[in-house]
Amino acid sequence: MSKSADERGRIYLPKDVRERFGDRYRIVELPSHVALFPVDEDPLEGLQAAVGDAFGETEADDLKADAREAVSREVREEAEARSRDDGE
Repeated sequence: MSKSADERGRIYLPKDVRERFGDRYRIVELPSHVALFPVDEDPLEGLQAAVGDAFGETEADDLKADAREAVSREVREEAEARSRDDGE
């Protein structure tokens, strides 16, 4: 499918595409192209649909806390690695 942007930069998606994927999209710029990814009305529900029962009965707040902890750990580890590299 090929579409052109109008004078204001808008791209209109056909009705069948909107019905299939919804009205909200995340625009991702990649080195060689731009991609549109549908955004679920309820992102957690979309995630659960994608991964099934992999998270079992885990609550959303627990998932958020785990994600924040993982990101904090990665940032700390990267900072420590940079400090070691700068000290050499």
